[in-house]
Amino acid sequence: MKRTLAAATATAAALASAGIAVAHGVDGGKSAKAVAGGFTATTASRVTQRTCTTADNKTVVTTDGTYTGASTGDADLTGPVTIHARSTINTTDNVGVVSGTLRIDVPNRDTNAQFTAVYSGGQAVGLAVGHAHSPSAQLVANVSAGFSATGGFTNGKLGGAAGGSAAELAPTGCTSAKTTHEKSEARGTVSAVSSTSITVAGLTCSVPANLQSKLTGVTVNSRAEIHCQLLNGVNTLTSLERRK
Repeated sequence: MKRTLAAATATAAALASAGIAVAHGVDGGKSAKAVAGGFTATTASRVTQRTCTTADNKTVVTTDGTYTGASTGDADLTGPVTIHARSTINTTDNVGVVSGTLRIDVPNRDTNAQFTAVYSGGQAVGLAVGHAHSPSAQLVANVSAGFSATGGFTNGKLGGAAGGSAAELAPTGCTSAKTTHEKSEARGTVSAVSSTSITVAGLTCSVPANLQSKLTGVTVNSRAEIHCQLLNGVNTLTSLERRK
């Protein structure tokens, strides 16, 4: 038993140094081979984000999304790739964790794996474990890639990945970020008006296309009441009424 365990440990060490391996019947010692591939998955869909601030004033962004692209390399690692990833990143210190599932659509069979990676400075480095063309073909791979929540995975590698940093996830109190909707209003004399902006009693607001018809009949020195809201940093008209 000790000799078998030692042999298995040596085999695992050899696979780790190769970066990635597909193994058939590891327990029975049937076969093992090194494989490698590269992937890019930058088409993002169904991406959701939550931002919060920790008690020690760190900004943490949690993202869940699906990213698609292509993988090339050994036969079991070549084909369209779909990655469903969840990331928790401390954007203040630029460190976190990215984990999820990876599927490569191989003709007549799929390669599937679960992965967990440490994120640091735009790079995710970790380990993927799954199976290749059959459930008995185990896949163990070092995985690395550039990662961003909106841009997905770039220059990805299955096998040959360099070692990465370490990150600690611990329970902490979080305060959700709140979006501020600043509103303003004015009632009085119109001092300036065009198809794109209006100024009433010193308040100037941009006029969106869907409200430009409301400006009909509004002239300088006429009276009006306007309501505006700060949208993307611009004071934008939300309603207008002519007054006498």
